[in-house]
Amino acid sequence: MRKQLSDALLLRAPSPNMVFLTGDLGFMALEELRAAMGNRFINAGVAEQNMIGVSAGMARQGLEVWVYSIAPFSYARPFEQIRNDICFHGLPVKIIGNGGGYGYGVMGPTHHAIDDYGILLTLPKMRAYVPAFDEDLQDVIPKLGESPDPAYLRLGRGEIPRDYQVPAYAPWRQLTSGNGPTVIAVGPIAGTYLEAFSELSLEKRPNFWVACELPLKHSPMPEILLEQIRQSASLSVIEEHVSQGSLASAIALDLLNKNIALGAFHQFCAQEHIYDSYGSQNFLRKKSGLNPESVMDIIFSDKAL
Repeated sequence: MRKQLSDALLLRAPSPNMVFLTGDLGFMALEELRAAMGNRFINAGVAEQNMIGVSAGMARQGLEVWVYSIAPFSYARPFEQIRNDICFHGLPVKIIGNGGGYGYGVMGPTHHAIDDYGILLTLPKMRAYVPAFDEDLQDVIPKLGESPDPAYLRLGRGEIPRDYQVPAYAPWRQLTSGNGPTVIAVGPIAGTYLEAFSELSLEKRPNFWVACELPLKHSPMPEILLEQIRQSASLSVIEEHVSQGSLASAIALDLLNKNIALGAFHQFCAQEHIYDSYGSQNFLRKKSGLNPESVMDIIFSDKAL
């Protein structure tokens, strides 16, 4: 999604109020943005804590501030500065983390971002955006740019079947319809299930949704989704994030508060930071049971289905 990110930011770059900071990353993707912004494109170096502090000061002066790095460096290393400098003051800094989830799988646990939005959403006023498709960036970037709140943008890679027509962006979108169980995925991992779900018969095919904005407090589940959950009495939530701080946990509490009973609830999530071996993002997803085959085996194992 880096190319789409750059294209969307280029549309905002003419504004003299906009600044972009990078932690010495973004090469082979952000050069056009750098050329367009001139000295408003700042390489802060390998000094993420300082970069966040500087971004907070700029935002305090009324500038539109974007901060970029790979995901673990954008939220884990400077967490104290995000909390103290940005969120405690309610400053609208936009933090971009590339390679969310197991995106940098071969580089090991220090480069995994499987606890990012769960951690950040504990902070005051923080919002998280997890676009599902490359095309989403053209709508998400203007939305973040106009938001008065601090935000975290988790980038992945578009993973959709060939010739798939991406639906218009919305915080919640239904991707497949059927008479089967209800399934929710967070962000781009949704694309990996589209082909498998679409090939199922209408009776088994899930009502499959993707969520792209968190937390539920600001982006509640649509009423039609809640009604589908009531009707199917089965819900599965898929996300490339650990269980703690997950959307699945928030949904379970929300349904409990709404007195919506479930016959079956499945949480599919990132299982481990540390494995005995490492490989691609898909390799680590399979180790966590996030691959389509593992998910479908469990979703359709319920005798009621």
